[in-house]
Amino acid sequence: MSNVAIVYHSGYGHTQALAEAVASGARSAGAQVSLVPVAEAEARAAELDRADAIVFGSPTYMGGVSADFAKFKDWTSGRWMEGKWRNKLAAGFTVSASWNGDKHNTLYQLLTLAVQHGMVWVGLGLPPGNNSSKGSVEDLNRVGASVGAMAQAHADQGVEGIAASDFKTFEALGRRVAEAAQRWQEEPLAKAA
Repeated sequence: MSNVAIVYHSGYGHTQALAEAVASGARSAGAQVSLVPVAEAEARAAELDRADAIVFGSPTYMGGVSADFAKFKDWTSGRWMEGKWRNKLAAGFTVSASWNGDKHNTLYQLLTLAVQHGMVWVGLGLPPGNNSSKGSVEDLNRVGASVGAMAQAHADQGVEGIAASDFKTFEALGRRVAEAAQRWQEEPLAKAA
């Protein structure tokens, strides 16, 4: 069984709801899952250190991670100095109100954090949805990401503004990470680390 930690910041509830979808997907693949809000990360550092994979989640605010997630990111330098997360798997997700919202910048910040820790990044692994005349907003990966999972939710709506297909996309990310973590545990490199 793989152990997946999902560490996230949620300003208005959207990112938390999507973190829960990632968790649901990871559990469906047999993983043990810890949901860790960034405000609890320091107190729950041992859970993060024990995880086989860490999925990072932040809303996209002003073209990047939220200030709360950035504070967490800076806190992780102590884990980096000790090599605590080296060779763990990592993935990421984000949500913003606008379709673009510079969400890729957020995912690249999450990816950079992971690779600085010596982690191995797991992308979404889904083709882009809703990108042809036969496509639909009900398609998985309707926002068309590959680096991680992206969702769009209107600024004047709560969690109900997140499309069902986005929740399914985030569940798919959770499953992919859990399955990859299980395989990674069985590889000689992971055992040697």
